[in-house]
Amino acid sequence: YYGVSSRGVSLTSCGINEPISRRVKPPHSRVTMPTVVDLEALGAKREREERPEVNNQGNSLPRKKFYRARAHCNPLSDSSFPVPLRPEEYNWEAHYPEFFAKAKAAEEASGAKGKDAEEAEEAEQPLVRFADVGCGFGGLLVRLSPLFPDQLAVGMEIRDKVSQYVKERCVALRREHPGQYENISCIRTNSMKYLPNFFKKAQLTKLFFLFPDPHFKTANHRRRIIQKSLLAEYAYTLAVGGIMYTITDVEELGQWMSDKISAHPLFERLTAEEAAADPVIPLLITGTEEGQKVERNEGSTFLNVFRRIEGPK
Repeated sequence: YYGVSSRGVSLTSCGINEPISRRVKPPHSRVTMPTVVDLEALGAKREREERPEVNNQGNSLPRKKFYRARAHCNPLSDSSFPVPLRPEEYNWEAHYPEFFAKAKAAEEASGAKGKDAEEAEEAEQPLVRFADVGCGFGGLLVRLSPLFPDQLAVGMEIRDKVSQYVKERCVALRREHPGQYENISCIRTNSMKYLPNFFKKAQLTKLFFLFPDPHFKTANHRRRIIQKSLLAEYAYTLAVGGIMYTITDVEELGQWMSDKISAHPLFERLTAEEAAADPVIPLLITGTEEGQKVERNEGSTFLNVFRRIEGPK
């Protein structure tokens, strides 16, 4: 490096000062100034690298590699996200703008508005009927949308980046397929804590728990999504006759969920004939990313399907 001494500017190397006039520059030390073309190419490269591909570019589906997140999350920890105090306060229209617009237009066209404006307004509001708890990357939602085009379905995911991916995936699908996929969306929340904050009593008709975190350690079993105390909340949000689906590739967890739900007085298991006639059950494996992974690895799955019943009075 260059240093200043009493005799002027000199090159300091290994503690020896040598005047610059005696320095011999090797050929490779010559610096070539970049041309305008080089600068333009460098600017274009930087622009491509800094471009927010995570935001979809407005013309394609989002890519998972830009939404990396941990595979597991502690549902008992405190997370910072908005939660409505009551289901009536949540703005579902922001998630399904096209669906709500069509519903309002149909109500106005049929002249269904009554004298009581408040009752008419409540009657116009479509309600979410399907909830996929821990929806992952939204594979089941995408498969449910064309199968039940008149029903609103929502995915509930606690991981921020994953929920963002699902929301942008739904928006991109609507853009690429106009008139389709208008009935699915995703919200970031903790269903173990806030499920009744989003849904009224007996609002849901289908509730999904697909390939939940097994939490293998005994000390962490209290983190599992199927618990005796939580089943009361699930029964509260499910309408009588509503169906609850659980599936896993962990045998011990499958038995755990089966035992917990079977012991609850507000649920009964579907018969083999009823399960065979349900069009949703085949989608639980083929329609989810985790299910497809298990199928590729030729693994086993453990399915439980229960119906919400009236229960003892």
